[in-house]
Amino acid sequence: MIGKVTKMNETVLAQFQAQIEARLAELAVHSAAEKQAQAIVELDQQAIGRLSRMDALQNQAMAKAQQVNRDNEVLRLQAALNRIQEEEYGYCKDCGEDIPEGRLKLDLAATKCVSCASG
Repeated sequence: MIGKVTKMNETVLAQFQAQIEARLAELAVHSAAEKQAQAIVELDQQAIGRLSRMDALQNQAMAKAQQVNRDNEVLRLQAALNRIQEEEYGYCKDCGEDIPEGRLKLDLAATKCVSCASG
């Protein structure tokens, strides 16, 4: 499939690449901003009460879960950029057919066409 001519023109491909790069930058900003929320919650009964500490622990757990989701999205988007460089972006990894632009607009990192994704 390498070197295969896609129906997607270079302008549209460049737009997808710009969107992917913008999303990666946005994720980096969110990750940096959330570092404090992921910090270790200290056990200091003088500073905060038990319920406040439980809230802090819950907020920390949610922040860590969000970071895992961001990390996964970053990996998927970086893989999409690699596929652009390898001229494989926009092709289904299972059947090799074009992935419709509408699907790529919804999920910039989509690797399967609708038929293969639905089973």
